[in-house]
Amino acid sequence: MDPLTHALSGALLARAVAQSPPPSRPKDITVLPLHIQIAAGFTAAAFPDVDFALRLIDTLTYLNWHQGPTHSLILLPLWAWLLSRLFAWLTQRHGAWKLFFPPICLGIASHIAGDFITSYGLMLFAPFSTERFSLPLVFVIDPWFSLIIIVGLIISWRYPRQRIAAMAALACLCGYVIILWTLYQQAIEIGVRYTDSQAISQAHITALPQPLSPFHWKIIIRHNETYHLADMNLQQSLGQHRTTSLLSKMASAYRPISENNWHVQQQFGGDFTQRTLVREAWLSPVFEPFRTFAQFPVLERIDTLDSDLCIWFYDLRFQFPELPPSFRYGACRKGKLSDWKIVRRHGLFYID
Repeated sequence: MDPLTHALSGALLARAVAQSPPPSRPKDITVLPLHIQIAAGFTAAAFPDVDFALRLIDTLTYLNWHQGPTHSLILLPLWAWLLSRLFAWLTQRHGAWKLFFPPICLGIASHIAGDFITSYGLMLFAPFSTERFSLPLVFVIDPWFSLIIIVGLIISWRYPRQRIAAMAALACLCGYVIILWTLYQQAIEIGVRYTDSQAISQAHITALPQPLSPFHWKIIIRHNETYHLADMNLQQSLGQHRTTSLLSKMASAYRPISENNWHVQQQFGGDFTQRTLVREAWLSPVFEPFRTFAQFPVLERIDTLDSDLCIWFYDLRFQFPELPPSFRYGACRKGKLSDWKIVRRHGLFYID
């Protein structure tokens, strides 16, 4: 999720479980002031995204290690201990670091839970395993999810001595996630019905949440090197409207189930005469970092200029209607005898 929603969710969770010092003992050293507990939860919930600093190395290193060790359940106690020590030092409560530990643990855990229900995937058991886990229910920017958190915090700020607003907001979040789970199951069932109707066996069905509405889903059915794709709007019917703005065009691309807007895309392109070359580029050792990152890789285009050749790929997870795919990488070479090198495409340009 976006960093602000993460941080606010940590603040909301900290407020829901925070203990306020009794009025008769406002400086009780066994209980942190309420605002400090909330600040600790806010900061801790934002902390795991410090792996953004990996972009300073290069984008592929960041993509392959984002949501890695800082999002690990195994390492959570270590991060919580370090942050607790830091908060104790910053607030000059050097002997009270243990008081910071619970809200900071909850803040980091809220971040992990929030990212787990997006489609990127977390290394939950790093450093012992780099396998990624996810239950894709929420798009990375979900206004409804964020709004529930914000409303809960505003009411809690208005009534600082009451935890009920924060607890109610958390309950609403759980209810919203349950609704998204039912939509996810509906999208998967659509994929199952399609594979049955097309007699596709041993296919892998994935449903990914999409922008602008919780009813928008991308269904990906992978069968060997073939993708069957559909951008679905799970609402029963949609009116036909002329659209001019980018967001409206994007939203209108997600069509109702009844329109059966499936299309087929080949991982290595539709030109069978070039597939050997495309596979050679894809399997080149230099392209291994992108192979590690891409879950649903597909050929975008082949560029040739004199003896120069670039074969571009992207991941279907990061392709949305009306927008160019994000994170496009190519295997390029100069002449048939030269070695492949990996380059990143940015708009109309590429970056070595």
